[in-house]
Amino acid sequence: MEELGIIAQKSSVESVRHVFSAENCGVNILDSGRTMSDFIDDKIKELSSKDGEKPFLVADLDALYEMHFRWLISLPRVKPFYAVKCNNTPAILGMLSALGTGFDCASKSEMQLALSLGVTPDRIIYAHTTKPTAHIKYARAHGVNTMTFDSEDELIKISRCHSKAKLVLRIAADDAKSFSKLSSKFGARLEQVGKLLTLAAELHLEVIGVSFHVGSGCTESSVFKQAIADARHVFDRAVMLGFQMNLLDIGGGFSGREDFPVKFEEFSEVINEALDEFFPPDIGVKIIAEPGRYFAETVFTLATAVIARRVITSVDEDKGNSSQMMMYYLNDGVYGSVSCLLNDAAHPEIKPYLHRAVESSEPRYQSVIWGPTCDSIDKVADNCWIPEVHIGDWILIDNMGAYTITSCTDFNGFERAQIYPVVSAKTLLTAGLSTATLNI
Repeated sequence: MEELGIIAQKSSVESVRHVFSAENCGVNILDSGRTMSDFIDDKIKELSSKDGEKPFLVADLDALYEMHFRWLISLPRVKPFYAVKCNNTPAILGMLSALGTGFDCASKSEMQLALSLGVTPDRIIYAHTTKPTAHIKYARAHGVNTMTFDSEDELIKISRCHSKAKLVLRIAADDAKSFSKLSSKFGARLEQVGKLLTLAAELHLEVIGVSFHVGSGCTESSVFKQAIADARHVFDRAVMLGFQMNLLDIGGGFSGREDFPVKFEEFSEVINEALDEFFPPDIGVKIIAEPGRYFAETVFTLATAVIARRVITSVDEDKGNSSQMMMYYLNDGVYGSVSCLLNDAAHPEIKPYLHRAVESSEPRYQSVIWGPTCDSIDKVADNCWIPEVHIGDWILIDNMGAYTITSCTDFNGFERAQIYPVVSAKTLLTAGLSTATLNI
């Protein structure tokens, strides 16, 4: 843990005070040995005593801190630029900012959010290849200069709106083994690279690097080696045309979950070997990535209450017996915090579990768990076997941090879950911080 403290202390005290202020983040400090589970218990007791049925999410900043350290150990040459679109909770951005990460922003609003938390413009990459003109002008006005492109029309647009931009050419990558494929929409093919670079030179634009994305939820580590090799080819082509290339962006696609088909360390090993082969340290190329779910996914736990239930009894007249299927209705669902089921092909398996203690002897019932809306699409889990649950009981769901709150709605007028970021006093001390420093 001493290494964690050394890393965190490199961030300025003033920056940390700003990003963790109560106004920006509202972080809850856990002291006296209290854990995130204790916080959830207390919050449920508080809401239950007030007849409250509002769902809530707990963001474990200790876990986020550990994920950052894991990244530094596994990919020491690659600086993460967190993908804000994955989860834009201010406390998440604040912690990552204090730890020195950069940010991948895809719009004016995402840039505004990062800048409002004290992130400097040089720590932002405007990583969207199809940008509204007004958003490009906003980037120029606020000093966000690094941005991606993959077409002639985008180059022309940028030349008119932000001629001093530092451009990164996004190339297509093999995403056949990823849950969410991106190359059908973004990324120039290798045969298009020469024409794009020539036009950039004619427009007197500065191209400084190459980016790619192998798709979200990648399940084949070897695709990174091929993509890095392709990037090397583009680098060489650009240098021949007179460009000073100094940045490689290897995108995202990583998961931090232990149950994901490919462990993060396996990706790291392939990436490190490919970087050493095609972009050795002595050539002076900066390596960045755009992880989103890696950082956010496992950090969030959803707590949701049972607001209704139905018992479906089936009778087998031939055998003379009957069976029961339980149907439970929660106060959150796929239009809310579990929106990843609709919007994220790489979403984790939803494994609801009871908040209360469960005895091993308790019978399990086949159960269907629904969200609160009047839409039958709003199904959280199907055919799960859990002990009997009653109205007013609470159910927890882990791994609810990636592409959940950023795509949730208030359909049917149901309230969105409140977010409670928590961090332990131990982590603050390890990082060389205090509640006074954090201004909380």
